[in-house]
Amino acid sequence: MKRNLIHLLLFIITIITTTFSGAEWMFGNIFFFSNAPLDYDNFLAGFYFSIPFLSILTAHEFGHYFTAKYYKLKVTLPYYIPMWFLGFGPSIGTMGAFIQIKSPLHTRKQFFDVGIAGPLAGFILAIGVIFYGFTHLPSPEQIFEIHPEYAQYGLDYADYVYEDMPEGSIVMGTNLLFEFFKEFVVEDPSLIPNEYEIMHSPLLLAGFLACFFTALNLIPIGQLDGGHILYGLIGPRLHRWVSPALFILFIFFGGLGLFSAQDFHVDWSHNLEMTLIYLVYLYFTFSKITKDPKSIALIAVSVYTAQFLFKSMVPTVEGYTGWLVFGFLIGRFLGVYHPPAIYEQPIGWKRKVIGWLSLIIFVISFSPTPFIIK
Repeated sequence: MKRNLIHLLLFIITIITTTFSGAEWMFGNIFFFSNAPLDYDNFLAGFYFSIPFLSILTAHEFGHYFTAKYYKLKVTLPYYIPMWFLGFGPSIGTMGAFIQIKSPLHTRKQFFDVGIAGPLAGFILAIGVIFYGFTHLPSPEQIFEIHPEYAQYGLDYADYVYEDMPEGSIVMGTNLLFEFFKEFVVEDPSLIPNEYEIMHSPLLLAGFLACFFTALNLIPIGQLDGGHILYGLIGPRLHRWVSPALFILFIFFGGLGLFSAQDFHVDWSHNLEMTLIYLVYLYFTFSKITKDPKSIALIAVSVYTAQFLFKSMVPTVEGYTGWLVFGFLIGRFLGVYHPPAIYEQPIGWKRKVIGWLSLIIFVISFSPTPFIIK
């Protein structure tokens, strides 16, 4: 009973914090420490973000939960993690949610089913939210209610206001799913919000974040949901090779945004220091791929060298340094490898079809640069 109250309390707090955050994204102000703080009506409007977003998150977690229950595993209800910075910095009101499975999983089929159920359940609901958001777009003039200073430029405001955006402004990225809806679902393209303003559309913000977290979970590495799915698809032997290879590629892409060959011609001493720090990061991030320190160092130096050469040849590819943080969590804590199942029988062709479909969902939901800070 006590534990259920903890789950309920965390859920209620998370509803409140996501509603606060949603209102701040929608109206561009904050509830505290502002010349024009948001009020109670603004808070109520924040439910247009928090309800669809938490519904998707809840569907994801209960997808895992009910599948675990189906296999008679001992599992907890979801723990929601509230997070809000009181307006001191951007947040979405939560760090997500998780369940704890306290029973061992014995078969590849169990790993696969429990792993895939969450992303599929959340993605199905996210599709509905995104569809409704793109088919019920407000008029372009609504932006003047949030940014009255744009009104002097009329609907051509984008040609004037974004060149002088304050430092730290956030631009939402995109993904293949959003591009599909923009191209084939939206009847009037003039209604599509500018990339700088999409966070003011609560349903699109909720849908984009749902895609972001779905893709994050479906990364086919280690013990992420995508790692469980990949393990079920290809088995333990191949997984021990494919998972670390994908992890190295993931870090490779993330680190491309850190430097360019031209930087070394400007300030060698500064960049030499940053290079050493980055190499230390790479060493610790890759430290659990193998137990041999020399091999770890070789992987770190090889990745750095490959990034440097690639950036020299293709300087326009930016990468996304935010992935380095998540990569460190995978490498040091979540794990690159998958624990072996006690019984390694194949999962069957029907599950394989669903598994490869989930990897397609990963591709269309994944945003290479989800949040760009100008």
